[in-house]
Amino acid sequence: MKNTNVLWIILDVIFLIIFNALFYVLSGIEHSVSVWMSYGFIHFAYFMLILIPLLLRKGKSVAVFGFSLYSISSIYFLVEFVTGIMFILNAPESYSSALLVQLIIAGLYGFMLISHMIANEHTANVEEERHYQIAYVKAASIKLKGLLESVSDKETKKKVERVYDAVYSSPVKSHPNLAQLENRMLQDINELENAISRGSNENIFSLSNSLLSAANERNMLLRMLN
Repeated sequence: MKNTNVLWIILDVIFLIIFNALFYVLSGIEHSVSVWMSYGFIHFAYFMLILIPLLLRKGKSVAVFGFSLYSISSIYFLVEFVTGIMFILNAPESYSSALLVQLIIAGLYGFMLISHMIANEHTANVEEERHYQIAYVKAASIKLKGLLESVSDKETKKKVERVYDAVYSSPVKSHPNLAQLENRMLQDINELENAISRGSNENIFSLSNSLLSAANERNMLLRMLN
C-alpha cells in the first residue's frame, strides 16, 4: 500500500477516534434511542464522505465528478453533524422527531447524490464515445500517412493518397452501428501495410480500392444514421 494511501486512512480515522472518545468520555454509554440514532446517522454521513472515491466514474472529467460528489457529501455531513449533535445534547425521550428529521436530511442527500451520479455517468459515456470516435479517424489517418512515406511508386502512392484523403476528411462523429465497418477498415489498413512492405502492387491497388469504397460507405451510412 502506498504511503499516501496510509496517510489518507489515518486522516480519515482521526475524526472517528476524537468524536467517539468525546462521546463516550463525556456522556458514557447509557443513552436514549434518539441519541444512539443520531450517533449512527453522524457515522453514516461521515462514511459516505470518505467512500466517495469508490463512487467515482473514471474518465477525463473525474476531477469534476469528484468535486460535485464531495461537495454534496460534505454539505450533508456538516448538516447531519450539527443536527445529530443537537439531538444528542437534548436527548429527547421520543425518537420519532430525531428519526424523521435525519431521515429527511438523508433522503435529500441520497436524491442529490444519485442524481449527480446519473449525470456523471451520462457525461462519462459521452466522453468515452467521443474518445472512440476521435481515436478511429486519428489512428487510421496516422497509419495511412505513415504508409504514404514508405511508398515510392508514383501510381501506387497516388492510390494510397486518395484513401488517406478520404479517411482524413471523414467526419469524426461516429455511430455504434458503424463499429464493425470501422474495425474492418483498420484491419484492411494493416493488410495494406503488409502489402506495401512486400511490394505487391496488385494487393495494394485492391486494398486501396476496398478502403476507398469503405470510407465512402461509412460516410454515407453516417449521414443516414444521424
